[in-house]
Amino acid sequence: MKQGNTTYESNPILDKLPKHLRQYIKPQNYEDYTPINQAVWRYVMRKNVDYLSRVAHKSYTEGLRKTGISIDNIPNMYGMNRILKDLGWAAVAVDGFIPPAAFMEFQAYNVLVIASDIRQLENIAYTPAPDIIHEGAGHAPIIANPEYAAYLRRFGEIGCKAISSAKDFELYEAVRHLSIIKEAKGTSLIEIEKAEKHIEHLQENMGKPSEMALIRNLHWWTVEYGLIGTLEDPKIYGAGLLSSIGESQWCMTDNVKKLPYSIEAARTSFDITKPQPQLFVTPDFAFLSQVLEDFANTMALRTGGLSGLQKLINSKELGTIELSTGLQISGNFESLIEHNGKPIYFQTKGKSALAYREKELVGQDVSQHRAGFGSPIGRLKGINIPIEDMSPRDLKAYKIYEGEIVSLDFVGGVNVTGKIVTGTRNLQGRIILITFENCKVTHKGTILFESNNELYNMAIGEEIVSAYHGPADLKSFDLLDHSLSTNTTNEGKEDLGELESYYKMIRDFREGKNTIISRTKVFQEIKEKYPTDWLLPIEIYELAVKSNEHTLTKSIEEHLENIKLDQPNLGQLIDDGLELATVKSLV
Repeated sequence: MKQGNTTYESNPILDKLPKHLRQYIKPQNYEDYTPINQAVWRYVMRKNVDYLSRVAHKSYTEGLRKTGISIDNIPNMYGMNRILKDLGWAAVAVDGFIPPAAFMEFQAYNVLVIASDIRQLENIAYTPAPDIIHEGAGHAPIIANPEYAAYLRRFGEIGCKAISSAKDFELYEAVRHLSIIKEAKGTSLIEIEKAEKHIEHLQENMGKPSEMALIRNLHWWTVEYGLIGTLEDPKIYGAGLLSSIGESQWCMTDNVKKLPYSIEAARTSFDITKPQPQLFVTPDFAFLSQVLEDFANTMALRTGGLSGLQKLINSKELGTIELSTGLQISGNFESLIEHNGKPIYFQTKGKSALAYREKELVGQDVSQHRAGFGSPIGRLKGINIPIEDMSPRDLKAYKIYEGEIVSLDFVGGVNVTGKIVTGTRNLQGRIILITFENCKVTHKGTILFESNNELYNMAIGEEIVSAYHGPADLKSFDLLDHSLSTNTTNEGKEDLGELESYYKMIRDFREGKNTIISRTKVFQEIKEKYPTDWLLPIEIYELAVKSNEHTLTKSIEEHLENIKLDQPNLGQLIDDGLELATVKSLV
């Protein structure tokens, strides 16, 4: 499938994705993964599977097999998709961090988004940047569990409708920036610390959390950092834990408090730059869906009203309100007028569109409403029956009829005066829109709209029943605003040419492609030319253990001990690697 200047392999599930989601997809470019990239994947997977087979939910190891994820090779997403389709899912490569709403909307279409880049060797234990270890080895295996997969899809459906705040976007950009510079070659510690402090400052000054902030908390404490089972004997299922060789061990200690999962998790914030001080334990996957529905009941998506409209105004983003008639108005909501705690008038700014049941109404597109859309809502003063419930006879009796010049006084002080041209009804026969000419709309003497040879469309609805992020009809707006970044997987390869060649030699030897090389000679050259590299000596050590080369294993052990003395922070990684060398089979 062609997307911009790139091509990716599609399938029936991906074919259903709307254009605004396809813009985030980029080719995986599997050939760009270097031998060091492959070694990083292999180390993390060997370490994780060895440990996680004991502490992760049983769906993890089962899911590795079902999704075709190998311990020895970075997964090829095209191969994964051939297997995932049997589960009703697909996977795509994307540009690292993408907006939270887009991330969740992919889930609603049963599509896993996978950042195709892989962490650098120096960040092997953990990186805040989305990478293929986190996405592929963390998220993908658990979707083999049907109950969890249903939760993930439902979360996407609800989450992509959550309303954000302007500060959410600022925080998203800051976290995205940190993830990029942490994985970029040559970034100074000063620059990283500055970015981390900026995130801390933003997190401390977010104000009242938005719906998106709250539901992202739920996502974090379940999909990313969730535990399942009992408080006394929890198992891991969250992708962040499954893909972090450091935190998957840390989280099982008494240093991390275990709390029963509940809707309170939505109000528990997290810091992406630090280990989590507490985690939530769900009794089973079905309970996740129960809490999600409880949370959805608090969202403007289901409550609408004045607060829902105000959330959209505060978000400064494209959103939709749905009236009690089913009429949907999409745009950037700018202002409202309220009366007795209820909205009686709303106004959008810029391109807006009207829809019914997520389908744009004919003649009510953005070309018709370029400068915005405003309308009163509620009941007429002195009339007990709302307009939407009036029969054709009622409408005629109140002069709300084609060709009539009317003056409609709404409760709260909004007045609409003009000549009625026509009305639009929904499938149930209820009137949802009245079109006027020579129309003036006022509120207590202030002009809100005055016809200037154009028609005026008045929305019909007693109340706002729903308010949510995004347009009602995706086709109404041009949502293509994302440019793909250049691929960074292979960045810096030219600086590591010789070292990469050594990694390739050992990889080829292990795979039986080149068995005539001297591993002892390779080790000696690595020791002399790249004395701080520890991962390749681990790989050579593993082969030496299998072939009972005691002299070589002894030399490598001594070399690695010296590295540990110079760089104590590598001690655990090296010790774990040596221990893994004696493990015969991990799956």
